[in-house]
Amino acid sequence: MKIYKHPEGKKMWDTYGGKEQISLSQPGVFADCEDIKKIESFDWPDPKYMDFSYPLELIERGYIQEKAIFSGMWMPFFHIICDFFGMENYFIKMYTNPAVVEAVTEKVLNFFLETNKQFLDLAADKIDLQFFGNDLGSKFAPLIGLDLFEQFLLPGIKKIISQAKSYNLKVALHSCGAVFDLIPYFIDAGADALHPIQAKAKNMDAEKLAKNFKDDVVFIGGVDTQELLPFGTPQQVRDEVKRLMDIFGSNFIVSPNHEALLPNVSIENALAIRDTAIPKI
Repeated sequence: MKIYKHPEGKKMWDTYGGKEQISLSQPGVFADCEDIKKIESFDWPDPKYMDFSYPLELIERGYIQEKAIFSGMWMPFFHIICDFFGMENYFIKMYTNPAVVEAVTEKVLNFFLETNKQFLDLAADKIDLQFFGNDLGSKFAPLIGLDLFEQFLLPGIKKIISQAKSYNLKVALHSCGAVFDLIPYFIDAGADALHPIQAKAKNMDAEKLAKNFKDDVVFIGGVDTQELLPFGTPQQVRDEVKRLMDIFGSNFIVSPNHEALLPNVSIENALAIRDTAIPKI
């Protein structure tokens, strides 16, 4: 269901100038941009074309059913900017023309902040937590150095969290990958929870995360979707869920370490997660 409804059918983000995306490194419309004027003249999306009727309907349904509601604009500004440049160009341009990167970042981030404000004005009293995401880690380390993260991404993350806090909402931040080195920044920025704990990524094992951060942030996820859930037995799944609950204690929400269970996960293993996390009384 589209929530951006331009009267001429334009996409929210035309990052490739009408071309189809075929790879993350594919040059976007700003791949060769060296002049901020080009950024100013771009046809940026307009927040007035947002239509929140469908998500508001879902929230109302969940609210009536007394479910915990994670919501808000997803705001993957890092990914959108990657597409505008092409990932490799983006990272290089952080060094060669930081002013252009900062100008694009401001445009993308301001759109998300304005549309999120519109949404929270309508729905904040019925949601429990602002949930937003940017995948900032590879399997082995953050995708960019900490100095670049501090300059180009952390300010935006802080603005998003600050906005949510102004509505008295808790905040969960999503990032796949090996983000151990970024967690102190997330906590300092005010994030209350981190999702999804990619168990097989470097330094993302439960013991190390709990030792360093379990008193400062709630962890959501951690049940491995790469090997355990597709190929393990229900008993192995139950054992792992119990192990994670013991390690993290009360600051933990049991969940797969991906947003969804894929078709290669059996119903028996899915139920093993549920029934171990929520024992029958």
